[in-house]
Amino acid sequence: MFRINKSITPLQQRLRRQISTSPPLKTTSTTLKALGLDSYNLGVYNGAWGGNGDVVETTNPATGEVIGAVQQASSREVDETIERAAEAARYWRTVPAPKRGEVVRQMRNAIAEKIEPLGRLVALEMGKIMAEGVGEVQEYVDVADYAVGLSRSLNGKVLPSERSGHAMLEVWNPLGVVGVISAFNFPVAVYGWNSAISLVCGNAVVWKGAPTTSLTSVAVTKILAEVLEANALPGALCALACGGADVGEQLTNDRRVDLLSFTGSTKVGREVALAVQKRFGRSLLELGGNNAVIVHSDADIDLAVRAVLFAAVGTAGQRCTTARRLLLHDSIHDVFLERLIAAYAQINVGDPLQPGVLCGPLHTRASVAAYEEGIADVVAQGGRILYGGKALTDRPGNFVEPTVTSISHDAPVVQREIFAPILHAIRYTNLDEAIAWNNEVSQGLSSSLFTSSPEHIFRWIGPEGSDCGIVNVNIPTNGAEIGGAFGGEKETGGGRESGSTAWQQYMRRQTCTINYSGALPLAQGIKFE
Repeated sequence: MFRINKSITPLQQRLRRQISTSPPLKTTSTTLKALGLDSYNLGVYNGAWGGNGDVVETTNPATGEVIGAVQQASSREVDETIERAAEAARYWRTVPAPKRGEVVRQMRNAIAEKIEPLGRLVALEMGKIMAEGVGEVQEYVDVADYAVGLSRSLNGKVLPSERSGHAMLEVWNPLGVVGVISAFNFPVAVYGWNSAISLVCGNAVVWKGAPTTSLTSVAVTKILAEVLEANALPGALCALACGGADVGEQLTNDRRVDLLSFTGSTKVGREVALAVQKRFGRSLLELGGNNAVIVHSDADIDLAVRAVLFAAVGTAGQRCTTARRLLLHDSIHDVFLERLIAAYAQINVGDPLQPGVLCGPLHTRASVAAYEEGIADVVAQGGRILYGGKALTDRPGNFVEPTVTSISHDAPVVQREIFAPILHAIRYTNLDEAIAWNNEVSQGLSSSLFTSSPEHIFRWIGPEGSDCGIVNVNIPTNGAEIGGAFGGEKETGGGRESGSTAWQQYMRRQTCTINYSGALPLAQGIKFE
């Protein structure tokens, strides 16, 4: 059994006093209570709750106020949690897949019942607006629906054998333990993608969310733990180990973790991939994106303006699929920017829980500093600020102005991902040029072309078109549906999550040849007599 570190009691008392006396934090208290949370929470779950690591406070990026605290996992607890998950996986793989799907269906319903308070907690802790917070939880619900159906269709193949009296099959079996390291910007959905699919595939999951959204990790795990308990299943099937880089490194290097799914920066993802490959494990990487929207001369301008606004400003520019480059055909460049900047002027930046707000805060002060550095680099590299360009220092919180720049396609600042609402507008003269510029960055996640021409559409989605994993037409770069495989190429990592055949990454493929002939013919006609 884990021990609660009694030394945190004064912290717990201080947090409770703050929440009970501060009007904004009373909303926080109500949200925490609805999710079974307190001002202090244990951050390790493997069938029992514990936590002997550091106590980490999470703050509201819109106000700077403390929301609550989570006691992180110690190294010993991570080791024990992985071992319990491995034990749980050995049982879970014997349960028929449709019965595993029934448990995921119950998890889906339990998450859906808490969609409002859970979405509110995402808004409080991450900083995205309430509609996006609820939408993120809905994404978990949707992928769970998908996983339930998948549990009855994890199909293999029957392959023709060249030998008479032989059958050849392709079958899929569970991997074992799936480690999930998720990022702050989608503290519910990314885990949902991995967890729901992993569970129906017969695996146990060990989750380490971002330390700055630990409360959300604990809240989701509490919901799932109740479902597991109600079904007399091992809690370690949905294990949690809150923590920082040390916990992530331990998961990455542990041979008992058969697949490690990592969402985060390209820099860290490269280190994760090398470490996992060194032990011949599997990794699933969802890394950076430097996504472009191309608006061609024959595009529906009104449609494109609305799409670009959401793609560039949604989640305050903190989605991996956020539009960061806007390629405008010369013939519509000026009129498009005029309409887009007019739309930007209508954006209400503020408290993400307030009605009418479309752009909340950046997640941390470090994010604000990166935004300011990016703006300075634009000016230094010959660009112009067409709209915005300033951090909003007249209020508490991590707020910045959504920004539109005009700059060359090959400026160094354009070539890197800045996780903030900065959109670089770039003029082009023909579609070949625009496609080449779309593809010239080192990332390859999402891309979108606005056009009314079938010729342009099929060129864009064909072998000479976009080199990204997500290739859209007349919709934004963000807001992907769960039915398709989500992921990208190049420095985005090559991983695929959610729909299509992404489930195959969570299983091991086996080719099975069965001889029922009574003879022993060899392949390729070989005689060995």
